[in-house]
Order: sequence, then structure tokens, then C-alpha cells
Amino acid sequence: MSGNQTVPTDVDPKEFLSAVEHDRRREDGFALLEMMNRVTKLKPVMWGPSIIGYGQYHYKYESGREGDFFYCGFSPRKANMSLYFIPGYGTYSEFFTRLGKHKTGASCVYINKLADIDMSVLEELTATCVKHMKSKYG
Repeated sequence: MSGNQTVPTDVDPKEFLSAVEHDRRREDGFALLEMMNRVTKLKPVMWGPSIIGYGQYHYKYESGREGDFFYCGFSPRKANMSLYFIPGYGTYSEFFTRLGKHKTGASCVYINKLADIDMSVLEELTATCVKHMKSKYG
């Protein structure tokens, strides 16, 4: 059984963001880094080559597969900014009705630029996610 391919690395998130080619993604990435640092009060960690995650918990499925993952995070992808809230966006649907322009995928939320969303709602969502994950996983 293969393990999780998205694991913590020693890459500095600021160095990663500095290398993002797309100007708006890079700027929005630094803005998200600052906001998530402030709201989560957790150290940002690179997970795999392109995700900045906050917090860490251990999971174990009934199938026996287990691993570690982050509570919440983001990735400045080429096409859009991907936001990750591990309990799933369905858990936080109330926030997404107020967030602004976004799309949802299987496990993440996509935004084109931070100017399209309400940052105070994103801050509330981030704080709620971290509180939920800490209460569930310690």
C-alpha cells in the first residue's frame, strides 16, 4: 500500500512563493501567507512541492491506510489559487455562501484572485477550520 505523496518538506514557504511566476498569484500567495499565519497562529509548512499547509493531524481509515496531513492550506496554481479546508467545503457551506466568487472541486476551493472574495469571511473560515481540527485531533 502506498503512502500519502503529499508530505511535509523543508522548503521555506516564502522561498516557494518568491519563485511563483504569475505576479498576481505571487502577491495573493504572500497575502494569504500573512493572513493564515496571523489567524492560525501556526507555522506554515510546505507539503509536497506546491502546497503551504497549517497544522498537522494523523488519520487512519477503516481500510488501514493512515498518514498525516494539514488542517488547512493553499497553493498558488497556474490557473487559480487553490484553498484547502480538510474537513471539506461542505462542512463550511455557510461561509461559502458569503465568500464571493469561487468554484469548488473534490477537496478544494478555487479562486481567481483575492480581490474576488471577502477576506473577512476567509479569515472566519480559516479560524473555524483550525478550531474544528484541533478539537477533533488535538
